[in-house]
Amino acid sequence: MILPDTSDAQQTASVNGYITDSRTGETLISANVAILELNRGTSTNTSGYYSITNLQPGTYTLVSTYIGYRQFEQEIELTAGETNRINIEMDPEGVELETLVVESEFEREQQRNIGTAQISTQLIKSLPPVLEPDVFRSVQLLPGVKAASDFSSGLYVRGGSPDQTLILLDETTVYNPSHFFGFFSTFNPDAVKDVRLYKGGYPAEYGGRLGSVLTVFNKDGNRNETRGSVSLGLLASRISAEGPTSSGSWMLAVRRSTLEPLLAVLRRTTDNVPDSFYFYDVNGKLNFDLTANDRLSLAFYAGNDDVKFPFGDDASIGLNYGNQTVSGQWRRILSDRLFLKTTATGSRYFNQPEFNIGGTPFERDNNIYDFSLKSDLEYLPDDAHTISAGIWAGNITLRYTDKFDGAETFNSRIQSQYASAYIQDRWQPDNRWIITGGVRVNSFSEGDYLRIAPRLSTEFRPTSTIRLQAAYGRYYQFLTLISNEAFSGFDLWLTTDRGVPPAYGDQFVLGAKTVPFEGYGFDVEVYFRTMRDLFELDPFVIDPAGLNYDELFRFGEGYAYGAEFLLERQIGRLTGFVGYTFGITRRKFPGFNTDITNPGAGARFYPPKYDRQHDMNLILNYRLSGRWSTSAVFSYATGQAYTEPLGRTEFSQVPWGNVRRESFTIGRLNASRLPSYHRLDLSFSRQGNFFGMGEAEWQFQLINAYSRRNIWFYNYDFDENPVERNEITLLPILPSVSYTVNF
Repeated sequence: MILPDTSDAQQTASVNGYITDSRTGETLISANVAILELNRGTSTNTSGYYSITNLQPGTYTLVSTYIGYRQFEQEIELTAGETNRINIEMDPEGVELETLVVESEFEREQQRNIGTAQISTQLIKSLPPVLEPDVFRSVQLLPGVKAASDFSSGLYVRGGSPDQTLILLDETTVYNPSHFFGFFSTFNPDAVKDVRLYKGGYPAEYGGRLGSVLTVFNKDGNRNETRGSVSLGLLASRISAEGPTSSGSWMLAVRRSTLEPLLAVLRRTTDNVPDSFYFYDVNGKLNFDLTANDRLSLAFYAGNDDVKFPFGDDASIGLNYGNQTVSGQWRRILSDRLFLKTTATGSRYFNQPEFNIGGTPFERDNNIYDFSLKSDLEYLPDDAHTISAGIWAGNITLRYTDKFDGAETFNSRIQSQYASAYIQDRWQPDNRWIITGGVRVNSFSEGDYLRIAPRLSTEFRPTSTIRLQAAYGRYYQFLTLISNEAFSGFDLWLTTDRGVPPAYGDQFVLGAKTVPFEGYGFDVEVYFRTMRDLFELDPFVIDPAGLNYDELFRFGEGYAYGAEFLLERQIGRLTGFVGYTFGITRRKFPGFNTDITNPGAGARFYPPKYDRQHDMNLILNYRLSGRWSTSAVFSYATGQAYTEPLGRTEFSQVPWGNVRRESFTIGRLNASRLPSYHRLDLSFSRQGNFFGMGEAEWQFQLINAYSRRNIWFYNYDFDENPVERNEITLLPILPSVSYTVNF
């Protein structure tokens, strides 16, 4: 019998544990921890856990750093064969204006990985909100991320459409995270702990989308004391509470619209006001420390939008859509080298629009049910390698029904099993090189598809202030979103099937992350990505009755490339960042956008509506005093692409009757551009207290401060001769105020 050699493990020691906020007990994701004398370190995973192994016996200094927290230091003594459990509690930085945060060599380790960006909840709440602080609106300010309009919270990342971004809430897929017709996202900032965007070249542990991944983790709840918050706003109000239990913590956050009184007043004086409108969302989480090595958490989310809107003399529209998610996660420390995480998830998305015109109703019912089980294992065989492996399997059901005047006109139910597995190795041969390689295998039962996706990234550090990075990845997507630009409630998800292969693409990314001055960071990334076998409903199919599933689609391709620049300052009175993106994205579908002078040349590439060649955002936060602070956001972008109508021809006395016939002539698809977009938002905040019962904050916002009337689209009146073009504009200057009490 051959036994593994354990002599090295018996002669060395290890240290591991969780890193938390000392005030709340919340775990800190991607906090950096190191043995100072050995210049060896790591960072916490998404559970806040760290482990450093293969340490020689001796006395060392354990150091931990995290942005916004005071550096932690503790002298530790290690003996041969010992595993030291050291849970680290880090103190948040105070508001002293002269405090200087000294960043160690390990600071911002994970936050500056290639293609990765982190948004703090403090930044989300401090930015001037359009009616509501919003996660997606804040993410849209990052280089490489674009917004379609003031009325869209969709994420267009590096030339990809919103469905090309995988959105995970506590590791559960969310399919349409939007409120108020897409005006802002469903993620309540009071419930959120961590927001991280993988813009491209993301590692093998994630898959299922062509472009990017957004991970959102809700708070676990305060483990030290019961706390709460109430916020009153013009559009919505929020209340949240959290506190400890005998063996863990809990958190509950509720948000609901508060527009009903205003709508009631408007109905008396104004036409076309909704008969009813409301939205809400609820987030909750429970955590249990079963043993020193076992933790269990249960989380849920529920959100819904409901609106009834009259238009015309005898017509109305009703929208009802939302999301529901639930997840349970078990985390176990198997040893100083092994960490296991197992998660069961459930997700439901539904939309049920209704139209009624002249007493004739049209109804649609679209549902997605997604249940899955995933398990991830982290293994540290030695101080140079971190091996991760995992599986994710589930069942997804899509139901889609149309009814006209009470009679069912279309019914589709697609059910598919999916599974994926990955393995990756993060290899650090020395202090200058980090190489991460991995592979992900994806399977989808509808169509019997099996796809292999390799990933590779590398980092070289010629100096302590310069990091050169490169990444490559192959990505697959088995779903597509048929999106309606008017209302999110009309969005429709469809899957691959026989004759409808999954979309796929390759991504190439190069980056340089530098620290030009103390307290500053300057990052540059360039990217190129391909998109093949893109599938969407064919607009030339008039009647789908009797057609096979694959005959409903058209298939195309696309590409995108660009360069991103980010300069940030994170210490002192004045903090913020400026980001600029140069980006190009194109699409092509057969028989679409052809050259009428040369039909044999086939289709041509065209820019989608969200293509922006230039995009810049400047975000500044300045602390005026111990109570007052101000924020400013300035945005500039190239005008969106649109197709310009060139003329109208009227035919009379045609052979098939005397009814007047019209033909419209349009230019090349999306060959024209709206004027450039720019806007300035301002916010002032005052800290205080609420009659000695708790901390309070007033926020005064001014959206579109100089009242730039950015154009949303042009509306053409063809009844006039010559044709009249009217400008439909976006948000005017818009003041707002909110009041928040923390108790």
